[in-house]
Formats: sequence, C-alpha cells, structure tokens
Amino acid sequence: MVDRIRQHLTHDIIPFWKSLRDDEYGGYYGFLDYDHNLDRKAVKGCILNSRILWFFSSAYTLLKDESLLDEARHAYEFMTEHCIDKTYGGIYWSMTYEGDVFDATKHTYNQAFAIYALSAYFEASRDVRALDLAEELFSLIETKCKDKIGYKEASNEKFIEAKNDKLSENGVMADRTMNTLLHVLEAYTELYRVGRDIKVKKCLEDILSLWADKIYNPELKRQEVFFDNNYRSLIDLHSYGHDIETSWLIDRAVEVIDEDHKLCDRIQPITKALCDKIYEVAFDGHSLAYENDRGKVNTGRVWWVQAETVVGFINAYQKSGELDTKYLDAAKNCLDFIFDHVVDRRTDFVTGSLDADDKLTGKAHNGGDSEISSIIKGTEWYYEVTQDGDPVKNLPIVEPWKCPYHNGRMCIEIIRRMQ
Repeated sequence: MVDRIRQHLTHDIIPFWKSLRDDEYGGYYGFLDYDHNLDRKAVKGCILNSRILWFFSSAYTLLKDESLLDEARHAYEFMTEHCIDKTYGGIYWSMTYEGDVFDATKHTYNQAFAIYALSAYFEASRDVRALDLAEELFSLIETKCKDKIGYKEASNEKFIEAKNDKLSENGVMADRTMNTLLHVLEAYTELYRVGRDIKVKKCLEDILSLWADKIYNPELKRQEVFFDNNYRSLIDLHSYGHDIETSWLIDRAVEVIDEDHKLCDRIQPITKALCDKIYEVAFDGHSLAYENDRGKVNTGRVWWVQAETVVGFINAYQKSGELDTKYLDAAKNCLDFIFDHVVDRRTDFVTGSLDADDKLTGKAHNGGDSEISSIIKGTEWYYEVTQDGDPVKNLPIVEPWKCPYHNGRMCIEIIRRMQ
C-alpha cells in the first residue's frame, strides 16, 4: 500500500500541481476543465492557494525534496503579497488571475485554511514570519469571527457580518456550520503543534467541547451540518464524507493537545461511533457514497470523500490496536477503487492545440481563448465518478475547491502512518 501511494504522490500528483504554477502573475492557475482545457485567466481562489501552500510544504517535510520547498515558497509569496488584506487584516476569498482582489469576502473558513497552510510552511521553511502571520490570523478569528456562542461564518472586508452563501448548501442558508468549525479546529491543531501557544490549546479544548455538545448527534451517531445562530440543526442531512474526515481530524486534535489524556475518554468514543456508523450505512465494500439528504442518498463517489475514507479507516484500524482488520481491508478496497476509477489516467497532456503561429492555445471556461505555456505533467483525480466508477463528465479537474489537499493529504498521511 505505502509504495503504491508514494509512487502516486511523487509521479502523479506532485508533477501535476507543479505544472499549474503561474510564474507570470504568481500562485497557481485556477481552472482546468474536464477536457483538460486550462484557463490561465480564471479567478484564483485563496482557499485553493492556501491548500496548495499546505500541500507543497507538507510534501517537502515528508520527502525533503528542495523543489517542493520552492513551490511552497511560490505559494507563500502569492498569499502574502496578494491574498492578505493589508488594511483590515485577514485573507480575501479570491483574486483575479493577475492578483487583484476579486471577492473581498472574509470567511472564517478561509482564515482557518490560511493558518493551516502557514503552520505547515513554517514547519517546512522555519521562516518565523509565516508563524507570526498564522498567529495574527488566529487572533483575528478569535476577536472578529467569534461570539459567545461559537464561530461565525462570513463577513465583508471590514468584518461586518454577511450572508453565508459560500458555506451553505442543500437549500438552506446557515448561520453556523459544522464545516467551518471542523476546519478551525484542524487549523488550530497544526498551529498549536508547531507553535505550542497555550492560548491556541485552550481554544482547541473549547472547540472540542462545542463539537461534542452541539455538532455531534448522539442518538443518530452523526454530525449535524447546518445550524441557525443558536446551533439548532436546519436540515436532516448526514454528510458521509465529513463524518469520516472528522473521525480522524478530531482524533488528531486530541492526540496533539491531550498530554494528560483527559480528553480521550470523552472524545474518542464519539469518533469511533462516527466511523462505525459510516462503515455501516455508507460504505459498499469498495467506496463511499456522498451524503443522505432528508432520506435520499446521493450515491456519487466524490474525489475528496474517497480520500478521506482511506485515512479515516486506517485511523480506525490503528486506533483498535490493529485488531479490527475490517477497517484495514476497507481502506485497501477503497484505495483500489481510487486507482482503478478515480485517478484520471489521461496523463502528460497538452492543454490545447497549436495555432497558425505554433502557439499553444486552449479554450478558456469563460468562452474566450487563453494562451497555454506548457505541457501539464502527472495527473489528478476526477471530481466525481458513479458508484460503478464511470467518470461524471463536465466536472472540472481543477477549480477553486478542487486541489491537492484531500488526495495529497491522503498520500502523506498513509506514508507517515504506515511506512
């Protein structure tokens, strides 16, 4: 398993994302469609850039390949020179391809991913400026994105609360979400791990209590997803992918902060219950369905859900003392499904065709033409495949949410855990 994953990471995912580097305007290109047409003028999401910064930083820490640190530095420079608001603080939602502000929304989710990325970059580079910026964003979240009840969602550039349309789905408009809280916890976990600030640890302990009291539903053994301002659930929704992801991210947080093991007795039975329930209701022996929305199961096999399934089941296997081999078998079977069906094998492709002047051009997703400067190496994953493994066409290979965070992290986690 480990050799196969290492090969995929180093020969497929890393070369692909290196090829998406924009050396003219900074950062990484923001859109590649299903047919491998690259739009060099697409909006660059700051979440996408943060996740790429996290990925190359973490890959360098694992593999010690200096070229990966150079990619991380490239992403870091784009973040600090363009994505950070120098006037009001915080990170914007998205930039134009040239690095100007496109969407000035300040979302707590986005601030969290910047912290996550900066913490990883500090670990890789030992550049204390990255840690300082991560700590600044931590203070910003705690002072501007939080109230007495919990963490808020969207704000405008001056941190005046705004409509949470970016993290609301399934026909509801949520005041608070499980997803934002989860990734604040994820970010703070990494910030505490590399910085050991006691204030961060205290916030993590508070988040774990909030999660156990308000997010986790002990009767249904699942998380609720969308909430009103008082953490009342708005919809009967079981998000299979988020539950399996949460099961190991919460365990990671407890592992990092719980030096005296006081949290284990309360939290780890919950994460075990989450994973057990997912195995029971959502896993078909080879892959994981997406969600159950008011009794209707979405059977699509979305890329990030499959990646988190592998890590979640390996975590459950290891937490059992390597006694519960059904989870090891499930992880291996899901990995087989990923390699057989989810990985896009159309490799080393040219994104476009030669025009009369022998310039490489491709059709942009906004309807125009954009000049393409290089051949894209390696390969990525399809956005979604059916339960039988057929690709769902017309969904992009790269877009503001589609990046090497989930699948790259799966590779890094499994190599670290099992090598």
